[in-house]
Amino acid sequence: MGINGGSNCSPPWLVAALTLSPPVLFFLMASWKAEESRGVSRATMAGEHTLLSTEIVNRGIEASGPDAGSLTFSIRVRRRLPDFLQSVNLKYVKLGYHYLISHAVYLTTIPVLVVVFSAEVGSLSREELWRKLWEETSYDFATVLAFFAVLAFTVAVYFMSKPRPVYLVDFACYRPSDELKVSNEEFMELAKKSGKFDEESLVFQRRILKSSGIGDETYMPRSLFAPGNCATMKEGRAEASTAMFAVLDELFDKCRVRPKDVGVLVVNCSLFNPTPSLSAMIVNHYKMRGNILSYNLGGMGCSAGVIALDLARDMLQANPSNYAVIVSTEAVSFTWYTGRNRSMLIPNCFFRMGCSAVLLSNRRRDFHRAKYRLEHIVRTHKGADERSFRCVYQEEDEERIKGLSISRDLMEVGGHALKANITTLGPLVLPFSEQLLFFTTLLYRHFFPKSPAADGGASAAASKPYIPDYKLAFEHFCIHAASKAVLDALQRNLELEDRHMDAARATLHRFGNTSSSSIWYELAYLEAKGHVRRGDRVWQIAFGSGFKCNSAVWKAMRRVRRPIRSPWLGCVDRYPINDC
Repeated sequence: MGINGGSNCSPPWLVAALTLSPPVLFFLMASWKAEESRGVSRATMAGEHTLLSTEIVNRGIEASGPDAGSLTFSIRVRRRLPDFLQSVNLKYVKLGYHYLISHAVYLTTIPVLVVVFSAEVGSLSREELWRKLWEETSYDFATVLAFFAVLAFTVAVYFMSKPRPVYLVDFACYRPSDELKVSNEEFMELAKKSGKFDEESLVFQRRILKSSGIGDETYMPRSLFAPGNCATMKEGRAEASTAMFAVLDELFDKCRVRPKDVGVLVVNCSLFNPTPSLSAMIVNHYKMRGNILSYNLGGMGCSAGVIALDLARDMLQANPSNYAVIVSTEAVSFTWYTGRNRSMLIPNCFFRMGCSAVLLSNRRRDFHRAKYRLEHIVRTHKGADERSFRCVYQEEDEERIKGLSISRDLMEVGGHALKANITTLGPLVLPFSEQLLFFTTLLYRHFFPKSPAADGGASAAASKPYIPDYKLAFEHFCIHAASKAVLDALQRNLELEDRHMDAARATLHRFGNTSSSSIWYELAYLEAKGHVRRGDRVWQIAFGSGFKCNSAVWKAMRRVRRPIRSPWLGCVDRYPINDC
């Protein structure tokens, strides 16, 4: 009996793969049944089995070794996303309900005052009301003046303290030239010709690509497959500047905004952080004004796009009547790994070229031309936990080759971060009926816990928490296109329909994992399909290293017509594809 892929070099979803002869296989399965019949740690095993899925693969006849001539199998145990909606922690719900409780005074007193005032006025006729206002009340000029002064002061304070809404005027996504288009088969051929990978690494990458959900029209820099080191400052600057300047040119042209009109600039790129920064490169290229507030975010992973959005919103609130530009990109040449560590080879198969640029405004005159209004941003950071902190980690392997290591705990860690994020977001966006049902069942389970073993698990099934229907809160979902396995798990746990996942699956298939910009390619897909109408709510959710899970909620200001310039032109009609 041999063990394949059981070391730390295994991919995150591969826990063990055992090569067994048929007698050993059947003996092992019988042993498992016997252990279950004895009831050994049944509750613990049941909880652990919910995170695992098994698959038996026929590997054919063994050619050599002690089992030569025997039929062999592999048992693959995959770690999947936790069913976080069935294990909601009360402390996360408290975070969300804090938002509602903070506005409870207004929600309770205003309706009461309206009812009392309506009842009082409704009991009087027009003549009686006129007499009470003018004949039975004596006024002097000082009283009237003081009243209007207090009223004007109150109204002014209210409007001055109220944060201005943040509008999304427009956005643009980078579509590289066809010269950089790489199919999966061409990817493997170029990787083999580069001479940077041994045969085992090539076989592993081919297997990952086959089940990745990535199509044959994604884009990669050709320098990756050239001899020598591709992660040089020259190659990084060339890749970043080509993408950023192309997408910013399109954005400024679409919005009819001059670069000098921009007051806030936020750029995020996780792995490539040169000096001067990428934001400085943009300021220099477009000769922006000297008092621009520029920021460069690095090392924050695939969820950095929402973090940049949160920072830009805060800067606009502190600097009213201004424009803010957010640029989200990633340098694929700096995610490329040429060693033999399997956990570091995974990013090679998923990350592709991409870049997005977004124009935000809090100027009231942009109300009529804006596409969306920003409603909510919810950020969750699980970095205090050591496993979460190290599940996506840049380091050197045993041969001192730098790469991005993906831990086998990624799915589980991501599930817990996602659970905390959506539980906090729920009270802000879900209808009151959904919140009431969810919170009532949660309190019932908290104050009246029942043991699963009390009556064969029937009571536990009866007291499961009510799963909120997030389809009632949003019309469109833009979920970070990380991989096909992640999207499948999210769809199953959130109980979403296939149409809700179309944008994410199409983006993964057409452009691959473009890191923090992927949620904008998905929104561009929805617009290219003509799905966005006035009043529609869009949920953008992304997760990345740290470990972080961040959400942004938008509301469409008008019906968004199919854009003339889009990364999906010429290919959007091919989607959705059922097998992607």
